[in-house]
Amino acid sequence: MPLVEIMFRGEGLVEKIDEMTQEERWMTRYKEVVSFIEANHRNPSKYRIEEHDMLNWLKANRKALNAGKMKPERVEKFRKLLEMMEKYKRKNQWE
Repeated sequence: MPLVEIMFRGEGLVEKIDEMTQEERWMTRYKEVVSFIEANHRNPSKYRIEEHDMLNWLKANRKALNAGKMKPERVEKFRKLLEMMEKYKRKNQWE
């Protein structure tokens, strides 16, 4: 089975996903999304293929949060992330 590698865009670190626990993988994605938003001052775009992994992670976690299935230790961090995303939410230019 080949190892899957991802990079933190902001920190330049490479992590091997196959060797990490579920909690470590969640934190890796969380840090990736936070650093992306802080570096780019915008949310991940659905129009850029390289940002789809972040969008899928956000969608799955938003769904788990709304269904009440998210682990309690993740809820507070994810809510803070959603608040950060709200700050950079696109606004209709015609309003």
